[in-house]
Amino acid sequence: MNKPIVYITLLTALIITIAGCSKKGNAGNNAPAPVIEDAKGDGLKNPFVTQIYTADPSAHVWADGRLYVYPSHDIDPPRGCDLMDQYHVYSTGDMVTWKDEGEILRASDVSWGRPEGGFMWAPDCAYKNGTYYFYFPHPSGTDWGNTWKIGVATSKSPASGFKSQGYIKGLESLIDPCVFVDDDGQAYFYYGGGNICKGGKLKDNMMEIDGQMQTMQGLNDFHEATWVHKKDGVYYLSYADNFNEAGKHNRMKYATSKNPLGPWTYRGVYIDPTDSFTNHGSIVEFKGQWYAFYHNSSLSHNDWLRSICANKLYYNADGAIRKIIQTDLSGEKK
Repeated sequence: MNKPIVYITLLTALIITIAGCSKKGNAGNNAPAPVIEDAKGDGLKNPFVTQIYTADPSAHVWADGRLYVYPSHDIDPPRGCDLMDQYHVYSTGDMVTWKDEGEILRASDVSWGRPEGGFMWAPDCAYKNGTYYFYFPHPSGTDWGNTWKIGVATSKSPASGFKSQGYIKGLESLIDPCVFVDDDGQAYFYYGGGNICKGGKLKDNMMEIDGQMQTMQGLNDFHEATWVHKKDGVYYLSYADNFNEAGKHNRMKYATSKNPLGPWTYRGVYIDPTDSFTNHGSIVEFKGQWYAFYHNSSLSHNDWLRSICANKLYYNADGAIRKIIQTDLSGEKK
């Protein structure tokens, strides 16, 4: 999700986010990949979840052939982003018909968590050796700004039966977990916020860091929302920046590397600001087509009642990502 932590600088950034204050950022000098100017849209209707408010979509394709999205949940009526709770999972077999798989976890299920609940922000999910691992940020104390942990819940099913197993020990108070499992089975853990992005290896138990976390080098104006995917032997790290101009916020940028822990080469913007104060995305291939997931506030027109969206994503011959074309409920270009 979009809310920083740790040290005085990070806590200040979190308070600014909750208050809805503006965030200044460096737009960067690198030009984004070219856009197809005459495109009318890809026909995908957005938002694709309209029954409840959802944000921060982490998308994965599992062995059953379905695509699953693990978002956070904005509670209505909102109170900033502190009421977020009750993770749901959505799945599809065709990117048209979506199934709400139901709730898989809420703050009251987390024994080590903040007594007042809430504050369950952007999650992720990974699979290894027959088990699904659900990673979620949640404070362990009333002083939520300094007590963030990355919790882990496990299940033998991708969308039910998750049980809290504790949290990853030894981490800083940061948010937005992302877990990428490479082709050789090695899992990598990333998280960040407040202009800090870190990554490191996970042990085989998927709940402990193997060695030291490293600061990711080469990113341009990183804010939060780390996501890592791989295509044609190249690692892509995408994230939200600090853009704030003329009422527009948070572009989605990306960088590439030949190593899952960098150093990274900044490549440009692949999603322009939506109508929401925040954005958070993921990128996944499904049935031969790549997709970008993100959120906006088009249903509520409220920054803290968001809705998840998806559009087709394309690469140029040099591996650059073309800027996606956002569509509305008609499937036409916004």
